[in-house]
Amino acid sequence: MNITLDYGRTGLPITLPDDRLIAPPLAIRPAEPLPNPEAAIEAALANPIGSKPLAEIARGKKSACIVICDITRPVPNKALLPPILRTIEAAGVPRGEITILIATGLHRPNEGDELIELVGEEIAKTYRCVNHFGKDRDSHDFLGTTPNGVPVWIDKRYMAADLKITTGLIEPHLMAGYSGGRKVICPGIVGLETVRVWHGPKFLEHPKADVGSLDGNPVHAENTLIAKMAGCDFIANVCIDGKRRILWVGAGDMIEAWKQGVNFCREVVLAGVPAPCDVVVTSCAGYPLDTTWYQAVKGLTGVLSIVKQGGTIVLAASLTEGLGSPEFQEHLEDYETNGKYDRPSDRDTCEMDEWQLVMMKKVTQRCRVKVVTQGLSPEILRRCHVEPAASVEAAVAEALANYGPAARLAVIPKGPYVQPYVMG
Repeated sequence: MNITLDYGRTGLPITLPDDRLIAPPLAIRPAEPLPNPEAAIEAALANPIGSKPLAEIARGKKSACIVICDITRPVPNKALLPPILRTIEAAGVPRGEITILIATGLHRPNEGDELIELVGEEIAKTYRCVNHFGKDRDSHDFLGTTPNGVPVWIDKRYMAADLKITTGLIEPHLMAGYSGGRKVICPGIVGLETVRVWHGPKFLEHPKADVGSLDGNPVHAENTLIAKMAGCDFIANVCIDGKRRILWVGAGDMIEAWKQGVNFCREVVLAGVPAPCDVVVTSCAGYPLDTTWYQAVKGLTGVLSIVKQGGTIVLAASLTEGLGSPEFQEHLEDYETNGKYDRPSDRDTCEMDEWQLVMMKKVTQRCRVKVVTQGLSPEILRRCHVEPAASVEAAVAEALANYGPAARLAVIPKGPYVQPYVMG
């Protein structure tokens, strides 16, 4: 079977043995994209879920902060932002008092050409677009400590705004169950001190802190509480298909509108296999999600539910920007020498970006990982405790030979956009 995996900006054509596939390629279920996204967004703002219309909420407000995801999330900001901006300006919010805040979390800022890619040239030129800097504690307000001991530090610019609006994309998430809604606030615009505890062992090592899991998930419960502490007047969230076309748009109350989006998302992202697989081929959904090894871990955790204990994941990711942050690279070096992150339960917090190693551990303790990439050398991949592979075909052939003639294979071309499960 000839298949193209999402890989970088171009895709990666591969050929897999038909007789070993346990099911057709696992994909987002067919759903019609919105025929007129702009009209649908306008309608969602005027007829929201669980709240008054945005125009009514914005009336009389002197300033506004609109939070958007950073470059690592393929949110259609160029479709979402213009109707929101038109609505609040028509309601009387002065353009000079509108801030578009990029929810970088602890990622690097998005500036220059990247900012234009994110919001479009006209908005980048016309509006105040600023980045969140999670490591700069002085740029945050302290709102108190949650009952679970998480100190809540929120970007001052968001807290100072009369009107607080967030946007986002609802998709499966490796820790919080699903993205969108509350997640653009935490971790999007919180301080490092908040994330260190919220991404600590008692949250991430909980069995419910998993993709697609909400009930009993402490990561989800805690960032919902933190977002409520910060406050949010209105959200606008979308679900997209494999071609990044808008399938659903919902706006209104941060909880109610998001829940409806999650229900829609579940309907299209769930993809079943009849039994656990010996080998799973996957991606990290291509650009912008597969630019670093830090981000690519999501492609691995997303398929754990269908991989046999001791099985193999074959991941294709471009990794054009390398491993990730300097902090993440330091933790990888510690992991090489003394297994530092193997014992996080002894501590209440994680250091910056150490949490992604905690998630990576869930994968490497369960199965082998083979990685196909042009972005990192075989030597560096081995430092990540994964095996370099020259091609997907070679990695699959080796794995199938290792498991024998009864071994079965699954493939997920669009990686973490799909939520695989074992039927029954």
